[in-house]
Amino acid sequence: MSESGKVMAVGHGAVMSMAPGANLPAYVQAVSGIPILSAEREQALAEKLYFDECVDSARELVLAHLRFVVHIARSYSGYGLSEADLIQEGNVGLMKAVKRFDPTKGVRLVSFAVHWIKAEMHEFILRNWRIVKVATTKAQRKLFFNLRSAKKSLGWLSPEETRAIAADLGVEEAEVQRMEGRLSSRDVAFDLPSDADEEEAWQAPQAYLDDVSADPALRVEAEDSARDGEVRLQTALAGLDERSRNIVAQRWLAEHKSTLHELADEYGVSAERIRQLEANAMKKLKTALAA
Repeated sequence: MSESGKVMAVGHGAVMSMAPGANLPAYVQAVSGIPILSAEREQALAEKLYFDECVDSARELVLAHLRFVVHIARSYSGYGLSEADLIQEGNVGLMKAVKRFDPTKGVRLVSFAVHWIKAEMHEFILRNWRIVKVATTKAQRKLFFNLRSAKKSLGWLSPEETRAIAADLGVEEAEVQRMEGRLSSRDVAFDLPSDADEEEAWQAPQAYLDDVSADPALRVEAEDSARDGEVRLQTALAGLDERSRNIVAQRWLAEHKSTLHELADEYGVSAERIRQLEANAMKKLKTALAA
């Protein structure tokens, strides 16, 4: 076996026997020891995978590019997430890239794989950076990953900086301001930690955010009020003639409300006459409900 083959075998065994989270320094050292493929070797492996679906070629392509995943993961260290988790997600993106790589296009695998590696890391960061999602639209995602590097200071953006960033990223100034606020916020647990003392109790939202709907007396009061209102409305409607009651029901109570012209055709009168009947009926209802 050649010297490079021995290194590949050792690297392969080391990488396959561990995960980044188990011993990250050892993992990084192992993947760094795997030789970078020459353009000719990479092309040969890629063609064998693409045309013959050779699993061993796919494995060698993935192993030789694990170091690049580590390098990319370190560029996202400012988000406070585990580097090992980022590497794991990036490795998924690398495997997807290897599976989709077309060697006939004339580009190196690393150039193609960067997009897939970053895409998986981006999704992981957006899922785990905050409990509440901070970026859902395309514009918000662009801001999330570019605003921090675009800021020239740790302070809040000035109007001029906001306009410049909005123009540079092709988004609205309001989106820049909203994302800046989201990036400056932090998650707060509703409950106090179990090991906190009484002096810290006031800091938890649990201590000062009351759920008024949980009060049995208020709930009974609300239900009684709603029931009373329903009874009074039915009594008031019963006091109308059948035509007025039907007009009110179709104009105000039906799921698909009728127009004045539809009711005019139904009763063979003008739309203005329907409007007058409706106004008179509503006046009677208000009087009955106020009594």
